[in-house]
Amino acid sequence: MKCPYCREGRFYRSHPYDLMHAGDTLHECPACRHSYTVEYGFYMGAMYLSYGLTVLSGILTYVITRFVFGVEAMVWQLIAVGFVVLVGAPLVYAYSKVLYGNIFLPYKGPSDPNYRPVHRPDRWK
Repeated sequence: MKCPYCREGRFYRSHPYDLMHAGDTLHECPACRHSYTVEYGFYMGAMYLSYGLTVLSGILTYVITRFVFGVEAMVWQLIAVGFVVLVGAPLVYAYSKVLYGNIFLPYKGPSDPNYRPVHRPDRWK
C-alpha cells in the first residue's frame, strides 16, 4: 500500500494485521514528503468503501459456498461468511483507506514538474 501522490512511499506504519497499530498512517510520505493529513476527518469517507467491500466479500463468500461447494445448510454458510468478514476486516479497512486516498488525492508522478524521485541505491551490485 503506497502513497497516493507518488505511489512509491509507504502509507501505513505497519501491516494491516498488526492490531496494535492497525490503521496508523504515516504523517507524510517518506519518498515525496507530501502530507497524508489533508484535513481533519478526510478519511471518514473510506468507511463507505469499507462497507461496500465487506458486503461484496460476504456476498461472494455466500455464492462460493452455496453454488461452488454445494453447502446447503444455512448455518455453515453463515459461519463461512462470518469467518471471511472477520478475518478480512483489517485488510478491507486498510485497502479502503488507500483506495479512498487514490480516488481523491492527485497523483504527482514523473509528468509533474515538482516531482522528486526517490534515490535508491542499486542493490544488485
